[in-house]
Amino acid sequence: MIKAVLMDLDNTLIDFMKMKRKASEAAVTGMMDAGLKMNKKKALEILYKLYFKHGIENQNIFNEFLRETTGSVDIRLLAAAVVAYRKGKGGMLQPYTSVVPTLKKLKAKYKLAIVTDAPKFQAWTRLYELGIDKFFNFVLTPEDTGSTKPSGIPFRIAIDKLKMKPSEIAVVGDWISRDIIPAKSLGLRTILAKYGQVWKEVGKADYEIKSFTDIMECLK
Repeated sequence: MIKAVLMDLDNTLIDFMKMKRKASEAAVTGMMDAGLKMNKKKALEILYKLYFKHGIENQNIFNEFLRETTGSVDIRLLAAAVVAYRKGKGGMLQPYTSVVPTLKKLKAKYKLAIVTDAPKFQAWTRLYELGIDKFFNFVLTPEDTGSTKPSGIPFRIAIDKLKMKPSEIAVVGDWISRDIIPAKSLGLRTILAKYGQVWKEVGKADYEIKSFTDIMECLK
């Protein structure tokens, strides 16, 4: 019997990539308006490759982009990117449609927690910005666990905090390699959030859901 649910944050509860795309497009446009001589489509391709290499949350990604594309960091272009990114990000970060009502139902029956690879400050900022922080018993980030999810360590720590058997805990996330494989290896029930999946990977979860509300059926 499932007694607790561990949830990923970005692309599971929050449409993070939609925000990221809009903000990144705004940043590239901002740099071009400030004098960057580059095709927008090509610039975005390079930026996304750098996100994949250095991490989607990398705070110096525009520095890396400018070094990659121009050979140096022009502070004027960097400032244009950061300001445009912040403006593009505003109002774009939202939970998926069914998240809040479903969390209310889940909270009445299960212990809920977040296990995320997002930096601690950014994770808490998003939770408070969207008003969903109150649903969770605890939040684990790499700063809390000393490791990221593929290692399995954050899930082990979550199991210890919950004081439950792995078979009594479900995990829902959008990454096979980060959420499903490490959780499954520890004996947790795994649920793949297909609606938020960005990269196709090899591996299979116990369940797949096309909407967050479908999680209710997987926990029966």
